[in-house]
Amino acid sequence: MCTTCGCGEPHEHTHEKDQELLIKLERDVLHKNKLIAERNRGFFEARDIKAINFLSSPGSGKTTLLEKTIASQKNHFDFYVIEGDQQSSRDADRIEKIGAKVLQINTGKGCHLDADMVHKALHQLEPPNGAMLMIENVGNLVCPALFDLGEHKRVVIMSVTEGDDKPLKYPDIFFSADLCIINKIDLLPYVDFDITAAEDYLHRLNPSMEIMQVSATTGEGMEAWYHWLEKESRLVLD
Repeated sequence: MCTTCGCGEPHEHTHEKDQELLIKLERDVLHKNKLIAERNRGFFEARDIKAINFLSSPGSGKTTLLEKTIASQKNHFDFYVIEGDQQSSRDADRIEKIGAKVLQINTGKGCHLDADMVHKALHQLEPPNGAMLMIENVGNLVCPALFDLGEHKRVVIMSVTEGDDKPLKYPDIFFSADLCIINKIDLLPYVDFDITAAEDYLHRLNPSMEIMQVSATTGEGMEAWYHWLEKESRLVLD
């Protein structure tokens, strides 16, 4: 079977033109995304808005981390949230219950947010000057790594239930991140996860990456995360 066109007959032929077209389309899409991302970045910088792009696989605890962060720190930061999922508004509903203004983006068959989606969302969300914008990307460790949203920082979350070799399997997303949060450390006694090995893999890929160990459920390690937010917000505002 031809793996490119899917035809069922065994035959020899090439798809060089198709491959060239796919490469050109990918370049065009990423170029357009980059231009819009720069527009978003200019918007954030002009208004002293701190924008953080949260990346992870499904089930790592992104939404729980955001819930706990907003509930604990809403007197210190003016939180606005963009929620990305293929379907439903379940995560946005959870965020709204704790008092943050939130906008849901459903991508349908899409596996990531892009800069244009965020650009359009900003017009509806209208974060004010000095806001803390939390962008929860679609749960995926591949596609979101390619798409700059104009964010100031990328935070990738991995949980101890996923396996310590995630950085080796999905290097691009960890290489592009500023901070890695290893979540659900309260479950370490019950899972086969070598946290020292995980941190070693992360630093091999990205020597400048910061790493934090937290449990969003129990609160362990969360103070260090809040301190990081405070530090980053001052860098933007200064």
